[in-house]
This record gives sequence, structure tokens and C-alpha cells, in this order.
Amino acid sequence: MVRATFAGFTTALSALQANQKRLDITGQNLSNMNTVGYTRQKLEASSLNYTNPISHYMNGSEIMVGYGVSMDKVTQVRDPFLDAQYRSQMEKSGYTDAMQTSLDSLSRFLDESNISGIRYAFDDIQNTLNLAQDPAKVNDKVFESELRMRIERLTNLLNLSAQKIEEAKKQEFERLDGEGTNQNGAEQTVNDILKQIGELNRQIKHNQVFGQQSLELMDERNVLLDTLSSYIPIEVRYQKDPDHKDDKDWPDDLYVDMIYEEAGTRKTLTLVSGTEGSSNQNYGELEIVPGADADNPYLNVTAKFTGAPASGQADVTVGGSNDDNSNNVFGGGSIQASLDMLSGKKADAPADIELASTHGYQYYTNHLDNLAKSFATVMNNLNIKGNYGKTDAYLMVNRIASAAGTPDVSGITAATIGINPKWTDGTVELGKGFTDGQNNANDTALAMLRAMSVSFNKTNDPPYDGIDLGNKTFAGYISNVSTVLATDSAHNQTSLKTNVTILNGIQDSRDAISGISLDEEASNMMTYLAAYNAASRLMTTLDEALNTLINNTGLVGR
Repeated sequence: MVRATFAGFTTALSALQANQKRLDITGQNLSNMNTVGYTRQKLEASSLNYTNPISHYMNGSEIMVGYGVSMDKVTQVRDPFLDAQYRSQMEKSGYTDAMQTSLDSLSRFLDESNISGIRYAFDDIQNTLNLAQDPAKVNDKVFESELRMRIERLTNLLNLSAQKIEEAKKQEFERLDGEGTNQNGAEQTVNDILKQIGELNRQIKHNQVFGQQSLELMDERNVLLDTLSSYIPIEVRYQKDPDHKDDKDWPDDLYVDMIYEEAGTRKTLTLVSGTEGSSNQNYGELEIVPGADADNPYLNVTAKFTGAPASGQADVTVGGSNDDNSNNVFGGGSIQASLDMLSGKKADAPADIELASTHGYQYYTNHLDNLAKSFATVMNNLNIKGNYGKTDAYLMVNRIASAAGTPDVSGITAATIGINPKWTDGTVELGKGFTDGQNNANDTALAMLRAMSVSFNKTNDPPYDGIDLGNKTFAGYISNVSTVLATDSAHNQTSLKTNVTILNGIQDSRDAISGISLDEEASNMMTYLAAYNAASRLMTTLDEALNTLINNTGLVGR
């Protein structure tokens, strides 16, 4: 039978409409090629081929073809595998980048290779004490004043270093909770992102139900997901809500799971639960909470989901990797880097060089405190011995406690070590001899000089017993601390460069699929324009055929 009169025109019209839409999408891609987060769009189309007869009088063996094209929907060109790879690498890059920021803050005053710091102060003291081999120098008040000045410079450097570590810790806290600054901390930033993703989920779902794809909103959501992955490890999944799980045409919801480790086992906690519940019930929040150990302060991150759909989930507390009170840690992200720097539990072994993540602020505080207390103890003991009969001839005191009058040597730390004010005003002077009835003027100074070369450990004899510097001298001990920092920084810098290189490679792969290429879009325009012209020519040909059918048939014998 002859096909329906205007069916061919409908086929040609659908071809014109489809190629016009493809040209429109190409223009949309080109206009947004520099828009951050924009994903290349394409038209998904299918052939119209009616498989069920539309008339009882149609021949069942008739070939069903020529009904045109159906424009199904406009979609984004994305690779979910590359997205997952990119966000996984963002976790690693976020961790090493945040860790490097913290290590750099320490390097500014503890990197002995770039500054004349504590190590050089010890060298200056030793050089001054070398003059004690000349008895005339020891009896010279200028020599004692020079020695006091050198030691005071050391105490000032220890005070300053302790203060700088506390400032670095405070800044680390601020980067997490944002308190005391005019910028959001990680806590507020993550919670804002979770809120925005939860709200975008509802907007996108609402639009999709009514036939709008909301691709630009999906781009905005993808940018937020990429940013979120630099703070905490996440996993993104798509599934239908429970009420429509069997409806294949119902749009999928997006779920965001936080990934953490519990005693080495991978665990997840849902932080964005599709569009379930109402209002703000489809997303949770993170809360930065202080740890319980006041001596070794650290922070915990508590992930909460208060919405009804996830009411069966238990809140999860994640601590620093050195926090003995928590077995839960993130596998990456900038928040975990801050937790590691603030936890500092593994700070007891002076000679150990462990992984970079185990050397937090408390590690350096403990070692500086140990150095300050050890140096003060040795110098005080030697001077008391040299000032025979005086049991309070302290050269070094607790700067804070000594202000009340009576010198205090208990609890000396890097932050509080200072010169005894009585040494400054002449009430206490450098000891003159070690034995009753003798007055060898350079005994004390020479003993102090020898002490500068002693490698201290727990097996030392008096007056060095109880002093443990990991079998190192005073100068060697601070050099080791500086070396640990340099090793950590170098290791982390290498990891950071590697992570950024891999991240850029994944981004290039994503751009190759989802980004806009001028050459590719120009080629598409030529293809779509040629198809549009062909469809126009088809319509002209069909018009000519219809004219023949109407005007040149049906008149017998003409």
C-alpha cells in the first residue's frame, strides 16, 4: 500500500528538529567552554519504529521503517569511573597539601639548615666556654657576662620556638573550626557543602520529575562533590529512592557516603541521603570536638546524621592517627592532616624517625621541653657543685615561677626556661670549685664545657644521671629534631608533587571526555549542518513526489 500522505513530511520534520537541537547544544557547549565545572552536553536520540500495527487493516508483513527520529533527552558526557578516581586522588592531594602547610609553618623556626637557631646558640655557648681553659678569663666578669648573654639567647630561642609552635597549633585549630577568624573553617565549609548538595538533590529531582534535566544544577553539584573530597574521603552512588525502586523511568537520587577506617576495616557513613525525608533531613553534618586528653590535645570529627531516613546510623567519631583513644581515622583529606598534626601521641622516642604523619606539633613541643629541662638540670647541678655549700645556685630557672622571688626549677619547659634573675644581679655567680677547701677557678666552666660534648642517655653517671637525649649531645639533639622535620617535609613534598601530577593526569582524562574541544565541536557543527541540509532536501523531494501523486495520477487515459 502507499504510505500515509504526510508521513514522509513528519519524518523529514523530525530530522530537521533533531539536527537543529544538536546545533543548539553545540552552541551551548561552545558558549560555556570556559565556565568552571561545565560538562559537555549531547542529545540522546532513538529511531521511531512502531512495532505494533496502528491499524487493523495493515499488512502484518509490511516493513516498519521511515518514521523518523525521537529526541529522548539531553545528557551530560561524563565518565563515573574517572569521577571516582579524581575524587579519590583529591583526598590524597588534600592531605599532603594541608600537611605541607603545617610543616612549612614549623620549618620557619625549626629548620636549622636555613636559620641560625637553637643549634647555633649551643655552638656559641660552647665556643664561649672554650675560653674557660684560660683561668684569667674565668675570673673576668666580662667572660661571665658573655656566657650569660649566650645562654640567655638560647633560652629566648627556646621560648620563641615554643610560642611559635603554640601559634601554629592555634592556626591549625582555626583551619578546622574557623573560630577567631573571618573565614569559614573546614567544619563550616564541609557542612555548607553537604547542605548545598542536599538542597540541589531536591531541586534536581523536582525538575527531572517534570521533564527538565537540570544539567547546570548537576554541574554545580559535581563541583561541590569535588571540593568536598579534598576535605574528607567520600564515595558517590546513584540509586532510586525506596518508594520508586522498581520504576525504571523514575530519576535516580545521589547519595554521598563518608569513608573511614575502624581498626583497619573500611567503613562508611551516609552524609547525603538522596531526597529522602523532608526539609533538611536528607543531609548530615560534621562537628569538630576537642579530645579528652589535656596533656596531649587533639581533635575529633563527629559525623552526625539527624535526618529520619538515616536514623538507624550511629554517629561516628574520627580522631587523629596518633590518638590512642580512637580507632577511627580518615584515609585522606585535609581534615585528617590537621588531626594528625594536632594529635602528637607518638612523641616519646627521641631517636625514632617515623612516618611524617606521626610527628605532630606535640612531638616537637615534647622534644623542645625535654631539651630545655635537660640543659637546665645539667647546668644547675654543675653550678651548685661548683658553688660548694650553696644548694640554690641555679643558673637556669622557670622564668614564670621565678618572678615571685624564690627561684623555681621544677617543671621547666621550652616555654618557661629562663636565666635566674639572681645571676643577673650578681647574687648567684659561676661556681669556682668542686671540692671543699679548694678553689680551682675554672672547674665549673670546664665541667660545663665537657657537658656540651656529652651524649646523654639514661645510663649516664652523676651529675648527668636521669638525662635522656637519645644518646645525643644538646646540639646533636636539636639537630636530630630538625632532621626529622626536614625528612618529613621532603617526604611530604615528594608525595604532594606525585599526587598533584596524578590528579592533573586524571583531570586531563576527564576534560578529554567532558570538556569542550573547539575542533570537535566545529566538526560536529559541519556534520549536523550537512544532516540538516539533507533533511531539507528530503522534504523538497517528498513535496515533488506528492505533487506527482496528486496531479499526475488518477485520470485514466489522459
